[in-house]
Amino acid sequence: MEDIRKSGRGSNSAQLRRYNERIVLQILRRAGEASKAELARAVQLTNAAIGAIIQNLIEEGLIVEAGKRHDGSRGQPATILQLAPRGAFSYGVRLDRTNMETVLMDFSGRILDRRIHEMILPAPSKALDILIDDLESLGTALDEDESARITGIGLAQPFNLGAWLHELGLPEAHFKEWDDYDLAGALEQETGLPVFSENDGTAAAVAELFYGQGRQNDNFLYLFLGPAIGGGLIMNGDIVRGVTGNAADVAMIPVPPSTLPTANPPRQKWDILLARASLVALARHLAPEDFSSLSRTDLREAAETGGTKFQEWTTDCVEALALGMRSAYSLLDMPLVVIDSDLGGTFNTDFAKNLSAASDDAAPESRQSPDIATGSFGHDAGAIGAASLPQFFNFSPRAAILTGGKPSAPAGSGRTEDRASFPARAARLGSHLAAPNRT
Repeated sequence: MEDIRKSGRGSNSAQLRRYNERIVLQILRRAGEASKAELARAVQLTNAAIGAIIQNLIEEGLIVEAGKRHDGSRGQPATILQLAPRGAFSYGVRLDRTNMETVLMDFSGRILDRRIHEMILPAPSKALDILIDDLESLGTALDEDESARITGIGLAQPFNLGAWLHELGLPEAHFKEWDDYDLAGALEQETGLPVFSENDGTAAAVAELFYGQGRQNDNFLYLFLGPAIGGGLIMNGDIVRGVTGNAADVAMIPVPPSTLPTANPPRQKWDILLARASLVALARHLAPEDFSSLSRTDLREAAETGGTKFQEWTTDCVEALALGMRSAYSLLDMPLVVIDSDLGGTFNTDFAKNLSAASDDAAPESRQSPDIATGSFGHDAGAIGAASLPQFFNFSPRAAILTGGKPSAPAGSGRTEDRASFPARAARLGSHLAAPNRT
């Protein structure tokens, strides 16, 4: 193996080098900083080989030297390396049935700026106009060199936007128009930037993998409790998409009907998890005659107050989710479940404790329960997840790099990008978004 590294010949060598570069970036992302010797031990390379990789990443502007470490031992102090926060940038577009959000994120995972629109999702053409204007506005925060380091646009949205309107208490509006609309392709055409599209649950799981619990865990099931419940599956440090991109679509897991008097009657003998484990179900129970008027702030206040109706919904939601989680655990054998929500804060902590207890109670004989941890981002999970997609596909050490196979393509654009082409692509993109050609 070392001979291959030294020779630098052939596609296998290039693939291995690229994979090792991404391993270095991942270590620095997880640890925050490391010395050359620490990286060499972690990647199992010689000092010469790791030195060449480090030098290349420094020249590309992706890592920086951040001082010296004096540990009291003999010899020269170690040079400390870190990710360069402004070494790469990405846009994130998070779209769901009741709002749109666009963000600009740097290489450290920090959101630099954002645009938010709280509204029932408009027709596709109007939504596209809004998103393009937002992208152009956010792009003015970067200078010419930084604009050339934009790795793409991440798009996170629920699949089947026109479905489950009855369960979510939403009007017909323009949702059906989205069933056959390729937003990823439209954004790509308008901006000239590659677009990486995933369902919103998978995108949020990528954020958790890159910047949250994934720093210590390579395998987990991710759950997000929003207006509906979404999920994402991480195995061996990579996302599991499934054939249609809908892996970990936990909302469709069958559960018994709710016993709450405010719940919608199920269409069949069994209900789906979405109907019980969702903030729409909470809003419906708090104000059955006017639940669509309740904002996220109203629901957070209800969670903080912890009144009778909130406790009734929590009990019902936890019961359904514990059953659904047991089904997922039996199938996947996942050691960890990460749960996050739009409510965030103490709600997440309390909810995770209740869910853990309910899961233990529902466990069959001789079967353990997965560990349950709270997510890292709350309401920002979707936006950070969307913006993480271009960086994930460009910079993460995915197994397909070693095999020479194509990574699983992001849904929508049919396009996969690779960090090997990053400098050339950056130059091609220029200093600004391509001028929109709209009528």
